Amino acid sequence: MDKMLDFRTVHEAKAGARWQALFEYHWPAYEQWYLSEGERERPGYLACYNALRRHMPELLPTYRALCDLAGGGDLAARFLSLFQPPPYITGCSQAVLASPSSTVLARNYDYPPELCEGTILYTHWNERRVIAMSDCLWGVLDGMNDRGLAVSLAFGGRKAVGEGFGAPIILRYLLEFCDSVPEAAEVLARVPTHMAYNITVADAAGRYVTAMIGPDRRASIRRVPVATNHQKKIEWYAHALASETLIRERQLSILVDDEATTEERLIAAFSAPPLFRHDYRRGLGTVYTAVYRPRSGRAQFHWPGMNLDLSFDDFPEERITVRYGTRGLHSR
Repeated sequence: MDKMLDFRTVHEAKAGARWQALFEYHWPAYEQWYLSEGERERPGYLACYNALRRHMPELLPTYRALCDLAGGGDLAARFLSLFQPPPYITGCSQAVLASPSSTVLARNYDYPPELCEGTILYTHWNERRVIAMSDCLWGVLDGMNDRGLAVSLAFGGRKAVGEGFGAPIILRYLLEFCDSVPEAAEVLARVPTHMAYNITVADAAGRYVTAMIGPDRRASIRRVPVATNHQKKIEWYAHALASETLIRERQLSILVDDEATTEERLIAAFSAPPLFRHDYRRGLGTVYTAVYRPRSGRAQFHWPGMNLDLSFDDFPEERITVRYGTRGLHSR
């Protein structure tokens, strides 16, 4: 059976009525997810607030404003902190192609379409303008800011769960307050995460790193342009096999190591197997392809037969409906 997802572009510089409408639309599903293990499994409000204040204090004014727009309720405030959320598992492939004249960060997001928010959000909450694919209403799956920093996350392929934040809020923090890869790397080394993630960061100067982070070990931050769903070695064999993480990593590594690979060739590879996946029944199908060019401030989103081109200077608000099946059928 096919699955449907509406993607929306939403431009709201300061959080207000549009963000509030997004919250009201998505909150029933997020509330159910947040309580899926029982409310006692989630930390109390004070623990959430203090964790933000300790690790990402610059985010607190934005956090307070969003909590007010969400109605000021205890449960919503705890959820919006993204501190100790329920664990969740994604696929994803991401790669950077950097040259003296250009930087491109491209990625496929592999996840159950019905669980994806589908909001591409353009904000100016703090000093930097940000375009990002939203998750948990203000977290970031991938995105860029107007200072030339682009970010993307992938699940790290390990079962470890511990005390820390969901990666989407860490990526939001990077885009709101960092201008470069070295600044982002410092944040990724110190902010705790509740699960294993591979976070790839690139900037307009052509620098890039992939941070392999987790709750049970120090972050490994290396100048690696490619990430899929394992960290250094395979630890969760069933997930690695189902997600084909090694095959996808090898494909991307061959591409970025080949001096003949152009941006167009790299981006095209994300539209074909093994990077593009049709396994929607198991929640491992590709939901979208994102391409960020931090130097020019351009973001592109791709589905077979359809492209969406956005920038900080040209961000039309529209809705795209995507149908997912064994072969994607797409309509605007």
